[in-house]
Amino acid sequence: MKIVLDAMGSDTCPEPEILAAIEADRQNPGEIILVGPEALLKERIKAAGGDTAAVQIVDASETITMEDKGLKLALKAKKKNSHTSMAVGIDLVLSGQADAFITAGNTGGAMTTAFFRMGVIPGIERPGLMGLFPTRSGPCSVLDIGANPDCKPEHLLQFAVMGSVYANRVRGISRPRVGLISNGEEAGKGNELVRGTAPLLKASGLNFIGNIEGKELFGGEADVAVTDGFTGNVLLKSSEAVARLITETLRQELMSSTRTKIGALLAKPAFSTIKSLLDPGEVGGALLMGVNGLVFIGHGRSDARAMVSAIRTARKAVQSELLAAIKTAIQEQLNAVQSPEVK
Repeated sequence: MKIVLDAMGSDTCPEPEILAAIEADRQNPGEIILVGPEALLKERIKAAGGDTAAVQIVDASETITMEDKGLKLALKAKKKNSHTSMAVGIDLVLSGQADAFITAGNTGGAMTTAFFRMGVIPGIERPGLMGLFPTRSGPCSVLDIGANPDCKPEHLLQFAVMGSVYANRVRGISRPRVGLISNGEEAGKGNELVRGTAPLLKASGLNFIGNIEGKELFGGEADVAVTDGFTGNVLLKSSEAVARLITETLRQELMSSTRTKIGALLAKPAFSTIKSLLDPGEVGGALLMGVNGLVFIGHGRSDARAMVSAIRTARKAVQSELLAAIKTAIQEQLNAVQSPEVK
């Protein structure tokens, strides 16, 4: 197995990526391919105490930055001989020299590069970005969390199929529960998109449990939750902000006096569990589902631990043959829709 790590993605690159590559190589020798300026990476690996001969490096002289937008971004992503670390890394997956690609760089850049160079799985109209949200009963796969601000009901159906395959193959859930994010649990609630999507999900053969609100999502009642990218991105950022507010307030209050400090010491195991639950670094990256390859996109603030988590998630996706399973499931869904026996 080979997993490509974009060495020039994170806000403080390439240090987190290099430390993650060294740790991943220690755990699974020969697994990681670092993509970026070769001379720079060798120098930094040596400075970090790593073995420059152990971590494979593929040279990439250019980088997609946060300032790259519009036509400039499209040209960097699309041109055949692009030398950006994202293009070079994704091409390694496309050519079969690697099995998955991870970056903590420009999200739009990663999605655009993957779309232009890999294309989409037959039957998929738009790729969706899937994130894992912490809930009472374990992670919930939520998509789309930002790739598509405007969606059609057919897109949400495709998201539900891909999310269900992920929950089954990677998380081991035999029949994942699929919920449709809405402003009310009752059938018929929601905007035009929700009302148009519900009948498709009901007839899909998936384990559709109906509309869900925030309380059902975080209460652990669904394994997969689908929505448009606008709503999903607002939900993601709001959840992250609330999590930070809670943890920061707790820390301030618990350090406010000797009595609360003693209480905090006694409750440390419980607080460690909560911190782990709310920490996005435990997952490491969101999966871009629907492109013809495995692409994971992490947060720009990702540290080495988050990168290692992303590598672990990518490894599970490869081992479970996730991409092939998604292709099969989408084709089966298309066949069911086209069959005259389906009412």
